[in-house]
Amino acid sequence: MNQEIVMTIQSSLIPSQEQQQQQQQQKQLHGTVAQEEQQLQLGTVQQGGGSTESESHNQRKISLIPLVFLIYFEVAGGPYGSEKVVRAAGPLFTLLGFLIFPLAWGIPESLVTAELAAAFPGNGGFVLWADHAFGPLAASLLGTWKYLSITINIAAYPALVADYLGGVAPAIAEPGRARTGAVIGMTLLLSLLNYAGLSVVGWGAMVLGVVSLAPFVLMTAMAVPKLRPRRWASRVEGRKKDWRLFFNTLYWNLNYWDSASTMAGEVERPGRTFPRALAAAVVLIAVSYLLPLMAAIGATDASPDAWVNGYLADAAGIIGGPWLKYWTGASAVISSIGMFEAQMSSGAFQLLGMADLGLLPTIFSQRGDRTRTPWVAITASTVITIAVSFLGFDDVIATSNFMYGLGTLLEFASFLWLRVRHPALKRPYRVPLPVPALVVMCIVPLSFLAYVCVVARWRVLAIAAGLTTLGVGWHGVMRMCRVKKLLSFNNV
Repeated sequence: MNQEIVMTIQSSLIPSQEQQQQQQQQKQLHGTVAQEEQQLQLGTVQQGGGSTESESHNQRKISLIPLVFLIYFEVAGGPYGSEKVVRAAGPLFTLLGFLIFPLAWGIPESLVTAELAAAFPGNGGFVLWADHAFGPLAASLLGTWKYLSITINIAAYPALVADYLGGVAPAIAEPGRARTGAVIGMTLLLSLLNYAGLSVVGWGAMVLGVVSLAPFVLMTAMAVPKLRPRRWASRVEGRKKDWRLFFNTLYWNLNYWDSASTMAGEVERPGRTFPRALAAAVVLIAVSYLLPLMAAIGATDASPDAWVNGYLADAAGIIGGPWLKYWTGASAVISSIGMFEAQMSSGAFQLLGMADLGLLPTIFSQRGDRTRTPWVAITASTVITIAVSFLGFDDVIATSNFMYGLGTLLEFASFLWLRVRHPALKRPYRVPLPVPALVVMCIVPLSFLAYVCVVARWRVLAIAAGLTTLGVGWHGVMRMCRVKKLLSFNNV
């Protein structure tokens, strides 16, 4: 890929006539988003031959604080689910991982997202970026990878809630009818909550974020007198470190920085709001993992083998007593609700954006009359989530990571390609680095993505290959349906 970038730099130093045409078309597309930003947001091709329903409706926009918490729940939602990192490689590597990874991975992806979400402030996010960089096939394939990754990832949250509720109702934690019914019931209930509207989801995420973080703030404060720093350096003994599980779980806990970009058309002044929200979210997420993990590891004597999903609640009980244990367990449920709602919104608005681009039938851009939510897209996401919710937790993480990794590789390529081919494209926020430095910035996360893909098990590879083939076939079917006018599409 580096060779392609160098060749592109050599062949695209002068803006083309096509670029000038795109800049003029960008003004037409975003005139309905915000009149005060009309002169700033250039670079997107008019889709649909005019203003579509998703572009022209009147609604309340998402402001800075709700967007911060939406990103927070897209990416993390608190330290829940991080226990297996300790189990896989021990406390020392866990703390180093959660210290380094938000910087090496979160910051580059946040910078890419901030620049492109500001330059292309429409629903669909990264699908728009790939479409302008490489065309509709790349956009459709990227959309398939990312969307399936999101829906597969969503399926992990009801299962994670069941694990935490297992301390109160053991039957839910074990495979069987009780667990199956609980997982399906929670998925349906949480999907219904998403119909309330994105503004409600955004402010609800802020409330859920404060409530879910509260017991960890108390646990961290109460752990200070009991801390033994030597415990942070303890190692796994008697067995080998499971690096595959370590990196997959670490990655799963700290990815999806770009998911909120699919809702850029719903954000108030995205050119200003996205960079600020992403910067605040990086700090919030890093702190929300490191401090509770340092407290739980440093104040308890548990071996790494004891760190299974739900152990943080046990650690809170050891540090503060039974009341804090149950509060932490309840907060895990609250956090999972926030993550489910944020990612369900992201996936649904991605489908809506793809419909606006003409990559999906117009039915996916249908909104509710009162809440303006893309109800068809939410329904489709719910069905897919239930279908994959019975994979094992580790398989869910690995498959989600693999699909997301493939999509992110194409996303970073789109970012670099647009910088090289369209240097004069107006960007309300621009990463203050030249192209060679941007390539270097992307090397670390791209290397990690390559590692995640290489170490995937055969089952994950088979699932990803099947879903990728399905995505290519789906694009072909959609093209045929458009040509033969079998379904209704927005004009492109």
